[in-house]
Order: sequence, then structure tokens, then C-alpha cells
Amino acid sequence: METILVVEDDPSIQRGLELNLQVEGYSVFTAADGETGLQKAIEHKPDVILLDVMLPKLSGFDLCRQLRKQGMTMPIIMLTAKTQEIDKIMGLELGADDYVTKPFSIAEVVARVNAHVRRSKRFETTEANYVFGPYTLDVKGQVLRKDGNQIELSQKEFQMLKLFLENEGKVLSRQEILTKVWGFDYFGTDRTVDNFINKLRQKVEDDINKPEHILTMRGSGYKFVR
Repeated sequence: METILVVEDDPSIQRGLELNLQVEGYSVFTAADGETGLQKAIEHKPDVILLDVMLPKLSGFDLCRQLRKQGMTMPIIMLTAKTQEIDKIMGLELGADDYVTKPFSIAEVVARVNAHVRRSKRFETTEANYVFGPYTLDVKGQVLRKDGNQIELSQKEFQMLKLFLENEGKVLSRQEILTKVWGFDYFGTDRTVDNFINKLRQKVEDDINKPEHILTMRGSGYKFVR
């Protein structure tokens, strides 16, 4: 049974998410502040985290940052009343995988959780390793290694890199990447993919200003070459 951690300080929203996720068959843990959320994430290692931004003790942004620093790669869906694009970009930069603004439909959030769980399972079905230059992508372990040294990837970074390796030499549009990695039309903007590409390049390119593997095809998308 997949586990979901809901970190939300609004009791009614927290309870609504908990009940509906349990109906879907998930095991659900909850926390009402960031510090408790961090403790429960470390303890239970959930499959998906629903994370409110405006939390007491430790903000959702800070909690997301700490989780990624500790090597946790599960999908993180940010829940917030903030609608500014800069807030969404900040969440993505810190390692969030998805973003839902309040007020939201509980059914929509549950559908997104289901989508992330399905995507995670699909990307776990292949156990072959991919090698390019000094890098090896361990599909089963969902980690990247360079000359034997492990490089941590978030789940979306792993899925995106695997997608590129599976489609080596093929130009992938931003919309195609959104559909295949996220499973739905995320924000409908290019910035989502571009932000993740920049983060991925920092891990697989010697010089991100002169990439050798993840190439920008102007007006078309991106292409991966070994």
C-alpha cells in the first residue's frame, strides 16, 4: 500500500485530504507544521508528500529544501494560496514536482496524487542501466553515478533523464516532456520544463553554458546526445 504524507495546518483541508486519500486506498500520515512534517517524512518515507507552503515552525519551501538535501526523491506536491508565478518557480527550484493553488478541488488533488503514483510505478518497471560518458543511470536504484560517485536526483529529474536516454537523438518538445513525465498539462508554460532542464544540466554537464548532452533545439524543444 502506498503511503501519503499530508503536511497542512488547516484542519478541515487536512482532514478532507486524509479521508479522500484513504478512500482511494492509501495509507495517510498527517502533520500540522513543518517540523513535524520533516520528522514524519524521515520516519515513514512516503510515496508522495502533499505540502502546504504557509506552515508554522518551518515553511513548506524550507521543508522541501531540507527533504531534497537529505536525498529524498519522492514527488512533492505544493499546496498554497499563492498564485504568483514566482512562487511556483521558487517551489520548482527547491525540488517540488507539482503545484496546486487554493481553493482547489479535493478530487483534483487526489487525481494528481494518483498520477504521480502511476508515473513512479511506470518508471520503475525497467531495470536496465544507461551509460553516457562517465555517467551511469541506475534505473532500479533511481540514482545517477559519475565515475562511481553517487549524484542524487529528484524523482522528476530521474524520470526526465530516463526519458531522454530512452529517446536518444530525438527532439522532444516541452509539451511532450510534460505529458510523459508529469502525465498531464502542468502549468501550460515552458518554464516548468526549462527549470528542470537547468537543474538536470547542473548534474550531467561539465559546463552548463556549453551543454554536450542535453541540447536546446530552438523553437522545437530538447535533444539528448551521448
